[in-house]
Formats: sequence, C-alpha cells, structure tokens
Amino acid sequence: MNRKLLIIDDDARNIFALTAVLRASGFTCHSCQSATEALDLLRTNEVFDAILIDMMMPDLDGYDAIPRIRNIDRYCDATIIAITAQAMPGDRERCLQAGASEYVAKPVDVDKLLGLL
Repeated sequence: MNRKLLIIDDDARNIFALTAVLRASGFTCHSCQSATEALDLLRTNEVFDAILIDMMMPDLDGYDAIPRIRNIDRYCDATIIAITAQAMPGDRERCLQAGASEYVAKPVDVDKLLGLL
C-alpha cells in the first residue's frame, strides 16, 4: 500500500500517536505542527495521498487552512480528513463546509480512520 500522509496538528502527542498507528498499517507519514508550515510544504513538489488536519490550532486553524489547501492545484480534490475534539451537533457539517472530505472526532477511532483512508 505505502500511501503517503501529511498530519497537521499543533500537539506533538497527537502526531506521535497517529504516526505510530498509521505506520503500523503501512502508511508513510510526514507531519507539520502548524497549518502555515503545512501550506509551505504543500506548495513544494512534495506529494501526499491524503491530509489529516486538526481543526483547532493557534494562528491558522483547519477551517481557514482547508480552503487554502484546496486552492493548491494538486490538492483541489485531495482527501482531507478533519480530526477534531469538537464533537457537538453541527461540527461535522462545519468541517465539511470548510472543505474537508470527512470528519473524525477525537479520541480517534482508528478503524474508522483506516476505513476512510
């Protein structure tokens, strides 16, 4: 399989946990601790099969970052999965309206995430 993923999260513990699980499932993972850093990376020649993004980050959150990612030609149709602790009614719809392909609430259901990927 060896699909390449980008994990965007300001919490290193979340990155560590997701990376461990996803690598064990055959994914190659790269991470960024800010959406600004991720946008800079996505504008290079680096290509990712899917992007996992935390919606609540300082500076630039997922709601603002996803539309900017979608404006990068090669990522206009990319799989972007919103990963967030926000699990109230309407939060999933808000993530999808921002341009996410799908939504996964924290704590992450690994089987659900793998199914989406």
